[in-house]
Amino acid sequence: MPDVTPAPVREDVRADFPGISGRPDRVYLDSAATSQRPEAVISAEADFARHDYAAVHRGSSLATGEATFAFETARERVAAFVGAGEREVVWTENATDALNMVALGIADASAGLGGERFALRAGDEILVTEAEHHADLIPWQRLARRTGATLRWVPVDDRGLWTIDDLRAQLTARTRVVAFAHVSNVTGMIAPAAEIASLARDVGALSVLDACQSAPHLPLDLGALGVDFAAFSGHKMLGPNGIGVLYGRAELLDELPPARTGGSTITTVTMEDAEFLPAPQRFEAGTQPVTQVVGLGAAVDYLAGIGMDAVHAHEAQLAGELVDAVASVPGVRLVGPEPGAERAALASFIVDGVHAHDVGQFLDDRGITVRTGHHCAQPLHRRLGVAATTRASAYLYTTSDEIAALRDALREVRGFFGADR
Repeated sequence: MPDVTPAPVREDVRADFPGISGRPDRVYLDSAATSQRPEAVISAEADFARHDYAAVHRGSSLATGEATFAFETARERVAAFVGAGEREVVWTENATDALNMVALGIADASAGLGGERFALRAGDEILVTEAEHHADLIPWQRLARRTGATLRWVPVDDRGLWTIDDLRAQLTARTRVVAFAHVSNVTGMIAPAAEIASLARDVGALSVLDACQSAPHLPLDLGALGVDFAAFSGHKMLGPNGIGVLYGRAELLDELPPARTGGSTITTVTMEDAEFLPAPQRFEAGTQPVTQVVGLGAAVDYLAGIGMDAVHAHEAQLAGELVDAVASVPGVRLVGPEPGAERAALASFIVDGVHAHDVGQFLDDRGITVRTGHHCAQPLHRRLGVAATTRASAYLYTTSDEIAALRDALREVRGFFGADR
């Protein structure tokens, strides 16, 4: 058989990232919160703002046409990157906004504002997991209250994990929405998205995927996964802040009531009513974040140039090193999959006798940037019996030496705070 091993991430990739290449004293292990940006993305935004900036989809001038071309070309590239059609990619403020747009659209359908196929009624059920980020929990809580539907969840175990059998046990003939994270931002667990989408489809439910921690790190083909909707953010995948993506199957987007209304979304407006454009424009009300869209287009170009298979292979190695580093330190407990099990390149952990915020400050004093807190997942942390964890997360620019630096610093934490006595 031919060698299908992906080409490795090139060794000098860090030189592309001024935020870390210019800071040799900084170990950046917080990419799950927000990633660094390569010079190619920074330059793409700056060049567009300097030379080509204009309103998009407004007017007939040459400047508008050129800006609109850049705007829509970026949509095509982002769509291709995630296995979607260009009509299936909607620009949003971020992934949180995208998930809210789906929930609010279903709420409007339930109120009789179109999209009858999405309407929820009393007795219908919405299914999430106990491990969800608040952005993929609170919108469904509110949707349940607005419609009379029942919110159900898949429970997690003592490590913060759930299985496909756990989810299957919560599905019923009344389930209408199944919302879940592709990759947990706390445990690093990778969910079997295609299988879950199939189970949801079998009971007539919509599947909604939080792809924030998968789109930057895994080869992603949303069409092949079979999910109905998905959301991800630009700033976690080398792109700008203030830009996210809502993916939806085209026929669903064309029927879902738009949560945001106003200019650019309509075909006809009278004093009594309005008719809306097909997707994606029906969801993109108001002035668009054009420079951010251009930056996100440059980000997916950069990732495609590296190769997502190579990114995934690099991070799989780092994931093992992260787990080994954390597990090797006495008094430090790893959250999520056991060592040796598949996980994303992030590791949340608990240092016995030391609060997570103190752990983070100790590491920060040694030049190591991590995330501390509940990571917008309070129910999961409550189930684990802790208020907060410390999370280290890697990306394509992370090195083995940085993981080793984390390990060495962790070995000092409990002694520094007198917790090893």
